[in-house]
Amino acid sequence: MVRFATEQLRAGHLPLDSWFPFLGLGSPQFLHYQSLPAMLTGLAGIAVGPDTAFRWSLYLLLSLWPVSVYLGARLLGGGRPAAGAAAAMSPFLVSTTGIGYEQHAYVWAGFGVWTQLWASMTLPLAWGFSWRAIRHGRDLLPAVVFVSLTVALHFETGYLAILPLLLWPLVSGRRLGTGARRAAAVGLGALLASAWVILPLIDQRPWAATNEALRGTALANGYGAIRVLGWLASGQLLDHGRIPVITAFAAVGLALAFVRWRDDPAGRALVVVLAGCLLLSFGRATFGSLVDAIPGSGDIFFRRFMMGIQLAALLLAGRGAAALPIPRRLRTPAAVAVLAVVVLAPAWLELRSFDRLNAGHIAAQRRADATQGAELNQLISLIQSAGGGRTYAGTPSNWGADFTVGAVPVFKYLESADVDEVGYTLRTASLMTGPEDRFDDLDPSDYALFGIRFLILPAGASPPVPAQLAARAGPYALWTTESGGYVHAGTIVGSLAADRTNLGARTAALLRSRLAGSGDFLKIDFGRRGPRGSPLPRPTRQALVGEVTSEADDLEQGAATATVTMRRPGVVVLSASFDDGWTATVDGHTRPTVTVAPALVATDVPAGTHTVAFRYRGYPGYPELFALCALTLAAFALRSRLEWCRGARSSRRPWRRTARSWPIHRRTPRGVRGDP
Repeated sequence: MVRFATEQLRAGHLPLDSWFPFLGLGSPQFLHYQSLPAMLTGLAGIAVGPDTAFRWSLYLLLSLWPVSVYLGARLLGGGRPAAGAAAAMSPFLVSTTGIGYEQHAYVWAGFGVWTQLWASMTLPLAWGFSWRAIRHGRDLLPAVVFVSLTVALHFETGYLAILPLLLWPLVSGRRLGTGARRAAAVGLGALLASAWVILPLIDQRPWAATNEALRGTALANGYGAIRVLGWLASGQLLDHGRIPVITAFAAVGLALAFVRWRDDPAGRALVVVLAGCLLLSFGRATFGSLVDAIPGSGDIFFRRFMMGIQLAALLLAGRGAAALPIPRRLRTPAAVAVLAVVVLAPAWLELRSFDRLNAGHIAAQRRADATQGAELNQLISLIQSAGGGRTYAGTPSNWGADFTVGAVPVFKYLESADVDEVGYTLRTASLMTGPEDRFDDLDPSDYALFGIRFLILPAGASPPVPAQLAARAGPYALWTTESGGYVHAGTIVGSLAADRTNLGARTAALLRSRLAGSGDFLKIDFGRRGPRGSPLPRPTRQALVGEVTSEADDLEQGAATATVTMRRPGVVVLSASFDDGWTATVDGHTRPTVTVAPALVATDVPAGTHTVAFRYRGYPGYPELFALCALTLAAFALRSRLEWCRGARSSRRPWRRTARSWPIHRRTPRGVRGDP
């Protein structure tokens, strides 16, 4: 995404309304996904290159995470010792899931949740400024800025940024109405400032598929109250696999917050936000359909809210560590540093071991890239020069998982080389993501549906469908199939009902039917509830309705053009995931697009020879939404400025009154205290 953003920005295009073609048969990925990190890094990539910009972003964000924790702790009322302790412990978090605010989640040997790393920098500040806004009525502008930034950077973290606005008015120590008004102001401002992310998501939601493969699993529904609470109490959320040092400090901080409940508003704030994050992380596994009351609940991975538990517990741990009774003679900076090293020794050792493992994996992969990668790159160059179709090199659920460059499956390597492919499944919200997960590489008609022209196989393997050998390079072989390119002609012979939640399941029978091999397509009645098991028509035995005589594709720019000769009226199908941004023209005349199964773009074409053009038009409302964001921030900035001016005037007036009455010119007898 960073490379794509750099190229789009260099060409003067907005990535948000561009077609991202490389995964899931394409999608408006920058609209459906949290894409602000990719766009910011892509902007830096114009100057230094996208790969360099990405690597530096990862390094800087990991390095500066303790700074954000320190500032957030200070804003939340923690003293310097408590904030410093929380910052010192922050790099050493490690959980049993490995996908929270921990190094394991971001680096090579981890999960690579890079956008979450961006939001980890803003969430402590969003919490801190929101608390100051609710309790003191100050810093509304930075609260709005950091809450809206968190929403834009990472969606699940955005929920965690908004959560305290619902809870903290109850414990702020101010009148409930006052706290609620301040929280509402921050929340409304943040939602308006991030409307350029939220409104397109809501408007385009029908064309964003849910992850059918993970639906009903703990990854989507959460792990439930018993497991999460057990992990937290046993140290598995903060200190997995080692002595639970941070967990112990967090327990001390939690106990102190309860002991000082009446006199420590900031402690109360951390307790209630910890409780709120716990409830969110329990998810559907505990609360069932009740979570449907949460906006967007069908697209949330509830287990990700455990990162909020980690942050709240970390801030409590800082308070717990600062409360330790340290003798006065050991309070020098050098002594405190030595004590921190000793106390955190288990965390230091665990992190050092992981870093060594990570470095070993990176070194091994670099060696593989220099040998096997160079050989595979020869085949990739042939694919890119030929064009006109996608590439298949296995999937995570078949032989593709063991067909690798070093430790990286070839289908992942292709994605890193910006090759339009089928097989790296469940990576986007495109409508074709569910059907792609059910692709059958033994069925030639599936290759036509998915627009697959190239196969990369182990050098000694035979292709699963009729294909011609194009080239070999080391352990890899390139084959070309007979299925054609991205554009196909056919006839609609039936229909089926489906929506974004069940496309994969509803079209599974179609993918086994070989209908597409006869040029037969089913129209999708999108969004309509229909019977699950409707029988499919039989493939027709007639000659194909038409043929594609020439084709020109530029899916990176959201465009494809073909010349077709139709023997009778039919449809021309573009093997790209359907979205309502797709438009079609036939001989220059606009024609409506329709959805054909599994979830492809098509348009009706009469008999004869015609030029058919498909073009993607992105979401049109971004200029207005950017203006709304700017106006919102300007309004809060103006409000802050006016409040500052009023405060400055009020602070000067009492001084003038005091100066007039102060006996500054009056002689005072010598020896009297206060004599100048």
